[in-house]
Amino acid sequence: MFSRILMPVAFSARCQGAAQYAEALASHFHSKLVLLHVVSPIPAYSFQEGMPLPPDVMEDMLEQGKAQLASFAGEWVKGFAAAQVVLEGDPAQQIVEYAGAEKIDLILMPTHGYGPFRRFLLGSVTAKVLHDAACPVWTGPHMESAPAYPSIAFRKVLCAIDLGLESRAILQWGAGFAREYGAELAVLHAVSKGFDSGPNFSVKQEARDRISSLEEELAIHGEILVEPGDAAEAVRAAAESTAADLVVIGRGRAAGHHGRLRTHSYAILRESPCPVVAI
Repeated sequence: MFSRILMPVAFSARCQGAAQYAEALASHFHSKLVLLHVVSPIPAYSFQEGMPLPPDVMEDMLEQGKAQLASFAGEWVKGFAAAQVVLEGDPAQQIVEYAGAEKIDLILMPTHGYGPFRRFLLGSVTAKVLHDAACPVWTGPHMESAPAYPSIAFRKVLCAIDLGLESRAILQWGAGFAREYGAELAVLHAVSKGFDSGPNFSVKQEARDRISSLEEELAIHGEILVEPGDAAEAVRAAAESTAADLVVIGRGRAAGHHGRLRTHSYAILRESPCPVVAI
């Protein structure tokens, strides 16, 4: 399913946890794992205008980045040799461009997330990569607490769909991943509160029927959940009630790669109790 996995590294506790997921996935799929660190030039300012760093200073920063990446790889990615790449430039742009040029199948990176505030934060680099990357992006605000990679398991995969054009791709991806791990599959659609009972019950039943038709069309069998509330609220509740190990969502479609991430996707990423893959 993944022949090449890219993990951007920023040398933080979140990256240490993300490395556990990266190694677990790369080991399972026999993937090539690439660790990428991007050195962002820090402008040296004069009184009148910004001046680029001298070449020797930038070279020193790149060498330091290579040494840090080698140390990180040696400490946190122990199951096999991972390729190590150090680039210079804007981190998000370099990650996206490298992923496209090298035909990466999955980008795995954490969001920001500190204690009780983690649900309100999404790192700017992660946000830009989510917007611009063409391949699926695996992320979540809980990476710092990831278990050791041999203990990582996927027993339940939750696909959250809006019954739009992306739904087929989300279901196919989620079902394929669940099949690889022998996991159970659940399919969730959120309806506005008030449309789940009484005279509006038909809206809920119509959603169930449409999901059932999609599953039949794609030869997929999964538990069907139609829950009231906004998308983030419904996904969090369903992920908790089903003990999901992974949530799969869409990022929207637009001309080119820009503007792909829908507004509710940010909320889902912040609220989800488990990792999220944005397709």
